[in-house]
Amino acid sequence: MEKQVVDGLREVFQSGRSRPLQYRKQQLGALHRLITEHQEDIEQALKQDLNRNTYNTSLFELISIENDIKLAESEMADWAAPRPVKKNLNSALDDVYIKPEPLGVVLIIGTWNYPWAMILQPLVGAIAAGNAAVLKPSELSEHSARLMKELLPLYLDKEMYQVVTGGVPETQELLRQRFDHIFYTGSSAVGKLVMEAAARHLTPVTLELGGKSPCYVDKNCDIAVACRRITWGKFANCGQTCIAPDYILCEPSIQDRIVEEIQKTLLEFYQTDPKSSPDYCRIINTRHFDRVLALMNECTIALGGESDRSQCYIAPTVLKDVLPHFKIMQEEIFGPLLPIVTVNGLSEAIQFINAREKPLALYVFSSDKTVIKRMLAETSSGGVTVNDVLMHYTVDTLPFGGVGNSGMGRYHGKHTFDQLSHHRACLIKSFAMEGLNDARYPPLTAARLRKAKFFMQHRLCSCSGICVWAVIANLLAIGLKDNVP
Repeated sequence: MEKQVVDGLREVFQSGRSRPLQYRKQQLGALHRLITEHQEDIEQALKQDLNRNTYNTSLFELISIENDIKLAESEMADWAAPRPVKKNLNSALDDVYIKPEPLGVVLIIGTWNYPWAMILQPLVGAIAAGNAAVLKPSELSEHSARLMKELLPLYLDKEMYQVVTGGVPETQELLRQRFDHIFYTGSSAVGKLVMEAAARHLTPVTLELGGKSPCYVDKNCDIAVACRRITWGKFANCGQTCIAPDYILCEPSIQDRIVEEIQKTLLEFYQTDPKSSPDYCRIINTRHFDRVLALMNECTIALGGESDRSQCYIAPTVLKDVLPHFKIMQEEIFGPLLPIVTVNGLSEAIQFINAREKPLALYVFSSDKTVIKRMLAETSSGGVTVNDVLMHYTVDTLPFGGVGNSGMGRYHGKHTFDQLSHHRACLIKSFAMEGLNDARYPPLTAARLRKAKFFMQHRLCSCSGICVWAVIANLLAIGLKDNVP
């Protein structure tokens, strides 16, 4: 079944249907209509999957999708246009440019924590770049997956864009097929399997993974504001966000103050009972509930800790005096647990971060520019936000992606278009001025080599064609043209 889907899409893609920009704009407009006309259906599906309310669905998923569509519609012509490059003297009279071209058939494997944004944002770039696409939503967010499979063929060209649902067997079968690019969002463990499968066909991959994103809180900062922002970013979507602050690093002297400020913020956000708050989500299923709950073993609970397996509910929880060897520090939490690890100052915090895998995001809270500069200069991460969390994700001109164990490749806005395009190198020569090519033809001499070296090593400024001709004429006049018979 999966092979037939991929082969069918490839045949239609190769017919050239998606080459015209007008076709791509029509598909993007149809995708926008899907979002706006079925917003209530999408909200209901996410309510069933994650207990997410209307406002959080718009804030964390739909707004970003709509923004990406609008941006692609308005900028796509410029993105797809030939991109002139600087020339050397050797290519002074040639047309030299980069031409973005569609890759072909793209596989987009989504995840369950943001089941619409993590599929449709890459799809926007795939459409804008002129590709066909297979979408594989996560089976864990089953209501969203079912709705996506139902709605997409009603709006998009079903001969170019198809949804394949199912679990691990269906995903494995898809990965056996030959794609021109695979875009995967999920865990590092599964990312390795995706990359291994892609290697069999030499298929390039974009892996948007995760990891333990650290959050360093310097004693020289507005701790109340810092904790308010951290609390929002950590407990939104019940902690099930790939760039959520995974743990806090701070000096022992401010640990209790941080706990106190987070407690105040939790009361503000979710009142006395987060379980009854319309703004507090749930763990996706009981398997993940059991996994997250087990991470609290050996930890000291400073705030929260309550749970209800029947509702997949775990309260916003802060854990203090957490030691590096605890189980909670060995894997990405992906839940509403916030451990605090104490360090003796900035240098120890940097050492702690660098001793672990490179994270998808890094957060630094400080009013000291020296602290900020050192954190930026001496650590590595996919992205970084200073004095806030998550917000670098919302800037579509910034590339979003990981490094090392947290992933490879990048997307958002034009970055998605570029990621899912082939940047074809193009050089167009005329048959004129053949004498300038003597330097590369046999019989080779020292004089010809000097001439070739000069022409290849000198770049042109942004000057007119008349100026180029004058330069070449002068070079020939002063003897760069050898006299080999």
